[in-house]
Amino acid sequence: MYTLEEIDRILEKASRLEVAGNEPPGLYEPIGYMMSIGGKRIRPKLCLLAWNLTGETLDASVLYPAMALELYHEFTLMHDDIMDRSDTRRGHPTVYRKWDENTAILSGDAMMLLAYRYLSHAPADKLPEVLNLFTETAIRICEGQQYDMDFEKMALVTMDDYLGMIGLKTAALIACPAKMGGLLGGASPAACEALYRFGWELGLAFQITDDYLDTFGDEKVFGKRIGGDIVENKKTWLLVETMRRASPEQRKSLDKLLQLGPGAREEKVAEVRAIYEELGVKEAAESEIRSYRGKALDALAAAGFPAGRTEQLVRFTDEIISRRV
Repeated sequence: MYTLEEIDRILEKASRLEVAGNEPPGLYEPIGYMMSIGGKRIRPKLCLLAWNLTGETLDASVLYPAMALELYHEFTLMHDDIMDRSDTRRGHPTVYRKWDENTAILSGDAMMLLAYRYLSHAPADKLPEVLNLFTETAIRICEGQQYDMDFEKMALVTMDDYLGMIGLKTAALIACPAKMGGLLGGASPAACEALYRFGWELGLAFQITDDYLDTFGDEKVFGKRIGGDIVENKKTWLLVETMRRASPEQRKSLDKLLQLGPGAREEKVAEVRAIYEELGVKEAAESEIRSYRGKALDALAAAGFPAGRTEQLVRFTDEIISRRV
């Protein structure tokens, strides 16, 4: 059984993709750049931690599929940055800003295909199920992204709508590695489904945490300028819940603020944040995150693994959620 620290070290080494010398450099250099500014590698880490529940010896048949998840995730971010017109990612220029849009699109496509090449290293008897899980997840993410774009044009989004969207866009790509790790480790079908539910609930908590941090977080920790979601009028958990709680007068005030342009950024962020606090939405988000964390750990317990085996996954859960709120 591997510790969280050992898995971190393994993934740090595995993330140094040998793409710098590949031809043409215009295609591969942006891939190497994107991987080099990588974040916490949550998805491959979760896959290996789930495998760790039953697995013993980590080899390429497990590590490569885990890294496929990171390649795919980074591909989605590369394309998201174009759609969101983001200038920075993790404190560095985004690929489309450092190179150009066409480069970011093509290099992103190559990353997605490299992910499938990495997936092909899974054991032959597990490969069909692993491929199906990965592909279904990729489709769900596209569906979630479309809903997210649709929501930008909608005046009102319900909480059910919002949770459905982040389920597709975010939770699916955290549920997938949890289940994939179980599959690669030979866990029972029931245990794999419990791991999927664990990842799904964890993914919802993770996205609401991101929404929260974009407004109430520390820029040095969060890695980008605070308030971007407010400036862009994104339908976050905070905004959707505020719309639900607001009186007609408060909603009118909020609507006026949402109409402010980028030139009024500081005023807009400060005043919208004040409305969130006035309506108790800040505390409500913190409570919701804790609730989904609890649901995730309940699902993990239902998988039936010995407590000694799940300890690393519980630590992982706390590291990505609890310490942030």
